Amino acid sequence: MTVTELVSYEAALAGYDPVMGLEVHVELGTRTKMFCGCSTELGAEPNTQTCPTCLGMPGSLPVVNAIGIESAIKIGLALNCEIAEWCRFARKNYFYPDMPKNFQTSQYDEPIAFNGYLDVQLEDGEIFRVEIERAHMEEDTGKSTHVGGATGRIQGASHSLLDYNRAGIPLIEIVTKPITGAGERAPEVAKAYVAELRELIRALGVSEARMEMGQMRCDVNLSLMPKGATVFGTRSETKNVNSLRSVERAARFEIQRHAAVLESGGKIVQETRHFHEDDGSTTSGRIKDNAEDYRYFPEPDLVPVAPARAWVEELRAALPELPRVRRNRLREEWGIAEQDMQSILNAGAVDLIVATTEAGAPAEAARKWWMGELARNANDSGRALDELPITPAQVARVAALVSSGDLNDKLARQVIEGVLAGEGDPDAVVAGRGLKVVSDDGALGTAVDEAIAQNAAIADKIRGGKVAAAGALVGAVMKATRGQADAGRVKELILEKLGVTEG
Repeated sequence: MTVTELVSYEAALAGYDPVMGLEVHVELGTRTKMFCGCSTELGAEPNTQTCPTCLGMPGSLPVVNAIGIESAIKIGLALNCEIAEWCRFARKNYFYPDMPKNFQTSQYDEPIAFNGYLDVQLEDGEIFRVEIERAHMEEDTGKSTHVGGATGRIQGASHSLLDYNRAGIPLIEIVTKPITGAGERAPEVAKAYVAELRELIRALGVSEARMEMGQMRCDVNLSLMPKGATVFGTRSETKNVNSLRSVERAARFEIQRHAAVLESGGKIVQETRHFHEDDGSTTSGRIKDNAEDYRYFPEPDLVPVAPARAWVEELRAALPELPRVRRNRLREEWGIAEQDMQSILNAGAVDLIVATTEAGAPAEAARKWWMGELARNANDSGRALDELPITPAQVARVAALVSSGDLNDKLARQVIEGVLAGEGDPDAVVAGRGLKVVSDDGALGTAVDEAIAQNAAIADKIRGGKVAAAGALVGAVMKATRGQADAGRVKELILEKLGVTEG
């Protein structure tokens, strides 16, 4: 049944409880593929990083990537999972042009990690626990490019191009248990979970997890059940959602769409759906197959994986400080509120601020510049903070120049502007633009005399005891010196010349 109008989000939640399941695929950052020695480096010419094994040629045999196994165990441990003492790979059989073997080597009923959880923090500080069903190993498919159509999808295309460079790249698929009890916050929980998972993956060093590059993508499963019901509804699966904002929008849209279908007397079809970034909608893909349709059976060409318990414990002991623990520690060290820390996290500035403090800047100054001037520039230019052409060391140098009195905030903003414009490091910009603070009494004295002469009435008020009026003369001097005067010293000179003592 086609629905052209959605019910309001509030109306949907008034009658139904959402149930979510999130499947996140993470491309591991190994140098070679999961079952062969082909390179995983990005940017190569199409079909140049392939071999008989990843192309599924007769007689070729796979060999498992040991780093892939290690990475999977690290992820499982960080997700509080149990690590299997014995597991094996399976063949997931289905035909699709970007799968040269006509099956995907994956894991089915015997994943390497299972029964875990991840605690995520929502924007108001509430902690929501997401239960993890499993994390299993598999390989990625190739890439299809559909040419000649208006949408870039196969419908309407004149032909398709296939690149198998990506076929066989190691993947970890992390599958949640049904997420219930989130209510109206379900889309927010989905976004927060994927965000926390991304930070965890990066902290482990097993993947850059860049969603915009397809290194991490999320399938959003959603169903609704009437208030008071205990049986889950039929689910839809929105495939390959590749940004945090889109995960939230996809969940929200599907809640409204499901409710509209159910309220109009229709039935939800179990299917995959495509997400559209332009308007946040989803459209039908294909009827969703059940597990039995894939004809899973154990992979006969790979031996089972049996991680030694001593090795697993070594990996557990070597895990880095996990993101939420680290954030709480930093928040206490920095002496900031939970809401401020959440803003820093949302801006993607935590690591940048840490790196800036490690380069010598006080934490307060590092936060000020990254969350102020640099965040505004990133927003205006449509870039992420870490994409700006300025390094934490350069920001630390700007902070040092302000601290030493060589720059004031206004001049510091101009220095940052120059660095972003490619004019060199902060010292080069200061020299090139002549931005150093003027604190020489001789140069300042002339400017102060001129300001007093041009503002006699204000000078008389100051002589009469209204010291606050000195701000106007300070402003005049700052204007005359293009903002390069030492404002504190200017005020001192004004009061000295007018024979007034402050306080």
